[in-house]
Amino acid sequence: MDNLVKPLTLALLTQTGEQASLSPRLRQNHNLHKLSDHVQRFVNVLQPGTYVRPHRHLRGEGKNGFELFAVLQGEIGLIILDETGHVQSHCRIGGDPWGLELAEGVYHTLVALQPNTAILEIKEGPYEPTSDKDFLPNFPFEGTIEAAELVHLWTGYFSHAG
Repeated sequence: MDNLVKPLTLALLTQTGEQASLSPRLRQNHNLHKLSDHVQRFVNVLQPGTYVRPHRHLRGEGKNGFELFAVLQGEIGLIILDETGHVQSHCRIGGDPWGLELAEGVYHTLVALQPNTAILEIKEGPYEPTSDKDFLPNFPFEGTIEAAELVHLWTGYFSHAG
């Protein structure tokens, strides 16, 4: 297919899932957008055990920091935290609901609940690596023992139905 049509296929999810399995981060994006585009659109495939450091999205004047998630395959756990890092709420996404939109400034993290969980993410761009995420202070960096312990703890929120 040409650049006029960008299909989201099972083959794309499978290939991106394989890349995620081989990545030290246990996740992989497949961008549909160019980094300079005003709307970021991408498929993010996450494997169980990936650590998404708690963060929020803040945009400047005239921009919107929303983030839209739609689960294409698998199931994700969303955890909302307050500005002190305490868990405020959590929910499963995949099935019903199969997606949601977060408002600007909401601290959150994600937990992959099934292998090859694929989500379509949409947020305002353009992508700026130094300011895309405002990380919640006092949370460990990726690749640390403390991060792995948090993933284990957070996964426990979703070990029972509901």
